[in-house]
Formats: sequence, structure tokens, C-alpha cells
Amino acid sequence: MSLLESLYATLRGGSPRMREAGLKPDETETVRKIVEALDELPAEKARYIATFAYILGRVANADLEISKRETAAMERIVVERGGLPPEQAVVVVQIAKTQNKLFGGTEDFLVTREFNELADRTQKLALLDCLYAVSASDETVSTLEDNEIGKVASELNLDRGDLVRARESYREYLAVLKELDRGAPPDIAE
Repeated sequence: MSLLESLYATLRGGSPRMREAGLKPDETETVRKIVEALDELPAEKARYIATFAYILGRVANADLEISKRETAAMERIVVERGGLPPEQAVVVVQIAKTQNKLFGGTEDFLVTREFNELADRTQKLALLDCLYAVSASDETVSTLEDNEIGKVASELNLDRGDLVRARESYREYLAVLKELDRGAPPDIAE
């Protein structure tokens, strides 16, 4: 769909694919783009994977850099949790990364709110674990990434105990604790 067609479709109330996928014209461009890449999946599953992948990218990009290891971890997780073939997972992750770089600050809450509506408690807790897994893939969960995961947990209406339990599995990778172990004061500017 060309830019002009996309704009026209949005002005008309959304494209046929958007309506079929259950997307409204006011939903985020991020979710739309990823759902379109997941064309052959049922609409609800495509929306779930789109929001899931975006949130993975949101946390990976918290420190303004998504490493190759984080990208590989995101792709692996999307294959495992989303049931996608590797080639499709690569496309989904690339779209999620690009959308995070372009629109991260403005769409973070909106996409997470949409995931909150789609996911049950078990899926939300699994996402928290995946967020830490992506962040720890480069062997350090930065303070920025850890804080972003806390924001996501809050936006998903998960309590502090849920966050602490998810975080505990990745304790050895937490930058703030690594600094304390070295005897250095934590870098709170990070």
C-alpha cells in the first residue's frame, strides 16, 4: 500500500486489512505495520505478537542501542513464544526495532496498553521474563533497561512482587548489583 493509499484508507476509517484485523484508525502505526507482516495469522494472534515484539524492542532500546545479541534474543523469543518461522520472526523484530527507534516515546504506552488488553496474567508474567532475557542477552541489564521493565510491569497492572520475582532470575546481570559487588557506587545517571 502506497503512502497515499494508506493515508486515504486511514481517512476513510482504516484499510480493509485493518478492519479485518480488528484495528481501528486511532490504533498505533506500529501495531498496524507488524500485523501486516503477519498477514496469514489470525488477526488476534497477529495483534498479540505485534505488541509483544514491540515491547521487547522498547526495553532493548531503553539505553538507545539495540545490540546484535539483543536482536538475536528477540528473534529467538518471537519464534519460541509466537510460534513463527525464523524468517518471519526476523521481519517482525526488524519492524519492531525500527518503530521503537522512530516512535518509541510516543507509542510505548499505547502499545503496552493494547498488550494489556490482549494478554492474560500468565502471558504478562511471561513477557516480563522475556524482557529480562532480552536485556540480559548482552550479559548486563542496564539500569535504564531495568527501569523500563518496571514501567512496563506497572502499565500491565502487575504488582511489585511480580517484578521482583521476574528480576530475581536475572540478578547476576543487573548492572546496579554488579557495581555494588565491585565496591563502586551505582551509576544512577544511567
